[in-house]
Amino acid sequence: MSTQNIPETFGSCVFDDKVMRARLSVDVYNSLRKTIDENAKLDVAMTEAIAKEMKEWAIENGATHFTHWFQPLTGVTAEKHDSFITPSPDGGVIMEFSGKELIKGEPDASSFPSGGLRATFEARGYTAWDPTSYAFIKDHTLCIPTAFCSYSGDALDKKTPLLRSMQALNRQAKRILKLFGKDAKYVRTSVGPEQEYFLIDREVFEKRPDLVYTGRTLFGAMPPKGQELDDHYFGVIKPRVTAYMEDLNNELWKLGILAKTEHNEVAPAQHEMAPIFSTTNVATDNNQLTMEIMQKVARKHGMVCLLHEKPFKGVNGSGKHNNWSMATDTGVNLLSPGETPSENAQFLLFLCAVVQAVDDYQDLLRLSVATAGNDHRLGANEAPPAIISVFLGDELSAILDSIKNDKPYQDKEKEVMKLGVHSLPRFSKDTTDRNRTSPFAFTGNKFEFRSLGSSNSIACCNIMLNAAVAESLKQYADRLEKAKNFEDELHELIKETITAHERILFNGNGYSPEWVEEATKGRGLLNLKTTADAMPYLLHDKNKKMLMEHKVFTETELNSRCEIMLENYCKSVNIEGLTMVDMVRKNYLPAIDEYVYTLASSVAKVKLVSPKVKCRYEKTTMERLSVLEDEILEKVDSLEEALVSIKVYESIISTSEAIRDKVLPAMEDLRASVDEAEMLVGEKQWPFPSYGKLLFSVY
Repeated sequence: MSTQNIPETFGSCVFDDKVMRARLSVDVYNSLRKTIDENAKLDVAMTEAIAKEMKEWAIENGATHFTHWFQPLTGVTAEKHDSFITPSPDGGVIMEFSGKELIKGEPDASSFPSGGLRATFEARGYTAWDPTSYAFIKDHTLCIPTAFCSYSGDALDKKTPLLRSMQALNRQAKRILKLFGKDAKYVRTSVGPEQEYFLIDREVFEKRPDLVYTGRTLFGAMPPKGQELDDHYFGVIKPRVTAYMEDLNNELWKLGILAKTEHNEVAPAQHEMAPIFSTTNVATDNNQLTMEIMQKVARKHGMVCLLHEKPFKGVNGSGKHNNWSMATDTGVNLLSPGETPSENAQFLLFLCAVVQAVDDYQDLLRLSVATAGNDHRLGANEAPPAIISVFLGDELSAILDSIKNDKPYQDKEKEVMKLGVHSLPRFSKDTTDRNRTSPFAFTGNKFEFRSLGSSNSIACCNIMLNAAVAESLKQYADRLEKAKNFEDELHELIKETITAHERILFNGNGYSPEWVEEATKGRGLLNLKTTADAMPYLLHDKNKKMLMEHKVFTETELNSRCEIMLENYCKSVNIEGLTMVDMVRKNYLPAIDEYVYTLASSVAKVKLVSPKVKCRYEKTTMERLSVLEDEILEKVDSLEEALVSIKVYESIISTSEAIRDKVLPAMEDLRASVDEAEMLVGEKQWPFPSYGKLLFSVY
């Protein structure tokens, strides 16, 4: 694709506003636009005309099939393809697509996770068109973004609660704006998710069963060089990766995905792609598509894209920074300070709403990013700690402090940066630095939630964030609408909120042991280190009450999601444990045994020639490997016993706790011995590619 063709090609595979405006009648277009922009009820009478034009456009662009594209609780997308063909009386076929087929689908729901909402023999489920997210063409198929629910009406997907949470926030934010004399048509949240990933050579990947089965390496000794020199971060992108990124951009741009930034990340073979902000439900759809296209394009280039949060021990894992903001239909960013932030009451009120939401529902935010993979990443020196806190920076913290203490705030003047080189331009220094250790940081006109894992759907964290902020705004609106003196009540409300929730504010080093001590014992913040620790909080009374009152979830939907997420955690770790046992028994132990035999044979043959030869290398290596072999056998037996023991628990919570307390420690213990053995066995005799080959194979 040449640079001249990018504007023409961008969105060429999307039934977007430009296409709709050109193909739909004025009445149909305006009706659909009202549904998209103002959340108005869809006029079903218009759907036949929309379906006809959507089908004609899709066929003109090479589509032969259509599918209702949805996001079940598997963590990936789902689709069932139907062709446009319909038999004609003359024995041929005609191409048809009705309004009914557009707005409603009926996939089999029996095999998708339901958390007890459905019996396996109850197969019926429905998909419903989401007109706020544009249809697109992928692999000659028209993909129609949809919500997914059961026969009984329970949401079985991630999109439905996300749309509900957006409605809840819109409703409460408009109440607040009305108090400030502003009549917004709608308030929407927007997200720009930064996506980190690894690229490794496909041929090497296919020789590692742990990567194939689980997405991460369960064994592997560190190579002599890792990320110590920081030379990969923002370094020159190698030609093979550049070709991949160019191809990836082309495919994403065709789908209307605003891929903007690309660079090397900290770890070898690690990279990042960041898009421009989109409305949250569209950004969620786009990110699911992005992950799919990333993996597809990688295979075309003889590589594999790893989206696991921690594919390699000893180097940085991958996250997905969720940059979140709120804006009105006129484009006013509600988290953007005015000319004088200290006097911007509206901004400060919305800021306080977010701070209160994070403090009140820190458990919901933590569990929204909890997975077996992300547990390995959070808390390490590459990702935020499991303790949720808010970073505001020095200036905003000083403003809030002045309000809390009823003291005037002295605006901090912009400081000009002087770099000591006359030819370089001078520029204003930002009034506050960035904090990479904060889970939830204010970065100018948005909040960056940095705890999300690279493979996760961004729907989960944004559902909880939207709902929690909606609850804060509801409390504020309920109080301010009754106020006799709005300005006085507003000042008192902001002051009280700052005082009540200052414990969640922290601008320091989130990695320090002192912070863990202060946060948990001094401030009473939660430190939920694992999925097993975090997920049960979904069913705590205060969380259920808030989510149900804002109609984001029903009680049965909440119960099902807790069950599903913990079940996924248990199954994921169980697969990892079984893979370790398989690799050790079939490959590692035989390889170690064979190498010991080779060394012993070598010593015996050498001694026959010259009894005086000491054979120190052979003897010491044999002795250590013999000890390790016994250790590995004992530890793999222990891991098998732990895997069997978790089957006796009746509740999924008890099973997840046993996984955390028994299986994961046994896995780590086994790995330590195998990794030590790898450093002693000859490379030719070791059964799997090393970390060095995996991390540097693309270069």
